[in-house]
Amino acid sequence: MKPPRLPAALLLLASLGLAADADTRRSGFADMSPATQALQRDETQNPALLWVRGGEAEWTTPAGVQQRSCAACHGAAERALRGVAARYPAFDAVAGKPLTLAGRINACRVRHQQMPAWAAESDSLLGLQALAARHARGAPIEAPADPRLTPWRMRGERLYSQRIGQLDLSCTQCHDQLAGRRLGGSVIPQGHPTAYPVYRLEWQALGSLQRRLRGCFAGVRADVPPWDADELLALELHLMQRAAGMPLEGPGVRP
Repeated sequence: MKPPRLPAALLLLASLGLAADADTRRSGFADMSPATQALQRDETQNPALLWVRGGEAEWTTPAGVQQRSCAACHGAAERALRGVAARYPAFDAVAGKPLTLAGRINACRVRHQQMPAWAAESDSLLGLQALAARHARGAPIEAPADPRLTPWRMRGERLYSQRIGQLDLSCTQCHDQLAGRRLGGSVIPQGHPTAYPVYRLEWQALGSLQRRLRGCFAGVRADVPPWDADELLALELHLMQRAAGMPLEGPGVRP
């Protein structure tokens, strides 16, 4: 016996329900020109790989009074760093707050090598972030299920929707409401942090997500928070939660 045929109206409702459940998130990679996409894909051409090579050197270079390297504690980078970059920021009990990947690297440097923290956006710090991203490429972004992060994420969500600056704009107005349209000739992306750290052609250098966020504050003519400010940590946590499940593609290239 043939199964009964569903009325056309029910089929339409079912299809609409499936469409509503579809994941419409897209990486900024999809909005780039074919030439820029090719630059990210080709590791012989991707300029971010220069920082990866620097990170490989830092990983094995002894430092501090005891002359210990990252590898001395953690082993080979390809094993120790597998998937790690997809799970930050994470809560640090010693600091009593979340740490970004850069914050974790500097915490290890200070606590275990007894060396001064690297300056924000320094080549050494970016190199190790790029190395971690390279060994997490393709891993799904996993926001840590840590209840201590909940108030930080909630703050980040509020900040994402809050109008700021002389232009009185919020993140959501651009990256949710206007995503896919053009601003100054460029496609407005959805703002997912899937490719950080990224080599931006605009910067002619590698940069962290915090650098991009601080640039957005400046772009709407708001007071720019200092590096590792609580506002930036909260926003980064919210953005990683918003992108949960999307594959990490860093270190990437962006216009």
